[in-house]
Amino acid sequence: MRHLLPPSPQFYVTAPQPCPYLAGRMERKLFTALQGEEATALNDMLSKQGFRRSQNVLYRPSCTECAACMSARIRVADFAPTRSQRRVLKRNAHLRRRATSPWATEDQFDLFRRYLDARHADGGMADMDMFEFAAMVEETPVRSRLIEYTDTIRGDGLPVAACLTDILDDGLSMVYSFFEPELERHSPGSFLILDHIAVARELGLPYVYLGYWVPGSPKMGYKANFAALEIFRDGSWRDIGDPHDHDAALHPLSTAPIAEQVARITLPNGARVLR
Repeated sequence: MRHLLPPSPQFYVTAPQPCPYLAGRMERKLFTALQGEEATALNDMLSKQGFRRSQNVLYRPSCTECAACMSARIRVADFAPTRSQRRVLKRNAHLRRRATSPWATEDQFDLFRRYLDARHADGGMADMDMFEFAAMVEETPVRSRLIEYTDTIRGDGLPVAACLTDILDDGLSMVYSFFEPELERHSPGSFLILDHIAVARELGLPYVYLGYWVPGSPKMGYKANFAALEIFRDGSWRDIGDPHDHDAALHPLSTAPIAEQVARITLPNGARVLR
């Protein structure tokens, strides 16, 4: 009897598009499908190599003009909140967490639409409807949760913030978060990160994956305010150090050729990358 190995994933590159983080630059992504029995193992392993999940696709920036988008994660055991972050926790102490299955509801979508209209009206998700939102939440071949937050003062049980979260073998990955625009003065984005650190501690998981940190980007720079932050650069995780030390990543010569990037990828069970 022959023992058939699972097929190795194939990697592709998207066509360049305007970068959402750095004006005047073009973005290109390296991606592969996330499916089959190996989906969980692939998501776990590629997340450790700077990839992110979007529905049933894993992707990583692979731009020709710079290498500014770097995956970021927090070492939970070494994290200690700043005085400002302790104030954020206090300001949001009336919010209560509720973890649900990744199943979209109309209340979540209404919150999502208010968030987009207030903060990302000209972004790539601006025209998403309920069906597309449901696909974003529900089309997951891995262990995911939609973590909702309700306001105990308001008392109506409706979500005022939410985060689609993957549970990896070494941490929590914050896939996408959104919140009530009127809460912005209370720094809900930072609160969601702080609460995910608390959840990871409860579960004994060493990392919280935050998505991408981009030097020079007003939208993404706040992540550098968190202690014990690591970034994935040149094939390994390292302490972020001084954020200004990474300005060289904005240079066009900072990127490795796409063939070299793909050759460095490690897959589960010793599988080889198909190119």
